[in-house]
Amino acid sequence: MNIAIDVSPLKSGHFLQHRVRGTGFYLENLRSSLEKYYPNNEYIYFTRGEKVSLGVDLVHYPYFEPFFLTLPFNNENKFVVTVHDLTPLVFPNNFPAGLRGKIKWKIQKARLRKAKRIITDSMSSKKDIVKYVGIPEDKVTVVYLAAGEEFRRLETGNLPAGEAGWKSEIKKRYGLPERFVLYVGDVTWNKNLPSLIRAVKIAGVPLVMVGKAISQAEFDKTNPWNQDLLKVQELIKDDGDIFVLGFVEQGELVALYNMATVFAMPSLYEGFGLPILEAMGCGCPVVTSKMGSIPEIAGEAAYYVDAYNISDIALGLERVFNDAKLQKKLSEKGTAQSKKFSWKKTAEDTVGVYEEAVLRQGSI
Repeated sequence: MNIAIDVSPLKSGHFLQHRVRGTGFYLENLRSSLEKYYPNNEYIYFTRGEKVSLGVDLVHYPYFEPFFLTLPFNNENKFVVTVHDLTPLVFPNNFPAGLRGKIKWKIQKARLRKAKRIITDSMSSKKDIVKYVGIPEDKVTVVYLAAGEEFRRLETGNLPAGEAGWKSEIKKRYGLPERFVLYVGDVTWNKNLPSLIRAVKIAGVPLVMVGKAISQAEFDKTNPWNQDLLKVQELIKDDGDIFVLGFVEQGELVALYNMATVFAMPSLYEGFGLPILEAMGCGCPVVTSKMGSIPEIAGEAAYYVDAYNISDIALGLERVFNDAKLQKKLSEKGTAQSKKFSWKKTAEDTVGVYEEAVLRQGSI
């Protein structure tokens, strides 16, 4: 097959380019996995505005935003779309669209319904797509993501020469404590960061926060979508037990997962929850919630808390943080759980969708 794939978010200046840990991660791993495991296909990569040949078998738009015009007006080729989640539509009060956003959603929905197939990250997101787009379930295929292969346990004995001091180097660089809770991700409402911060204060444990948005100084403080960022920055002000690292390189992130005593992500909703798998792959015990797709991803390998109850989050963090036996149990279960997901499987399922879309007649 000849497959054209839109890689616009990897282009500098694109409105989604800042989503390094989300859309960019997916695109980079999808591209490399398809080329590695299905080299007999021809892959053509293009960015928005570039003309796609009518000779291709299929076009894949591997990103979608309900309130931005991410799909083309006219597309004469068969196409599939990846919709990671529709969280803003599930919680409209927390992600207000505005008049322009509502108009764009109508346009986006009409275009999305013309796709041959829709790919999504979880059963939870599939249910949302069926509900809010209004299409049959059999038109939407769940293709689970996976952590990158680099997210693994780092043992001093098997590290290349020169890397044996990685722990002390990272601690020194960021001034980190010996033991800490780690958070990796964005600061949107569904991430529930204000509650996490209040919970670690109650539990009396240090918190290390990784994510570009967390350290952002210049942003629209009037935008409703940024209100949690305002709350977070106020809550962490002058707190010596909270360490804001902002964006870190992939190698440092792997090291931080390995160093952390607990990884915490008590989200109010997730379309997938990739950092959970990354933490598990590195052997880090996970404290999370049962909201959205998370139980699909974490299975029985995480310690679950009530995302709407700060006291329960604090109790969960405190228990795991101070119980070495529980840490070991969660670490072992998490490592096994993370191995259930792979980019080889993601590529296999994605190519399966391509084949069905090429053969399928008509549109949704």
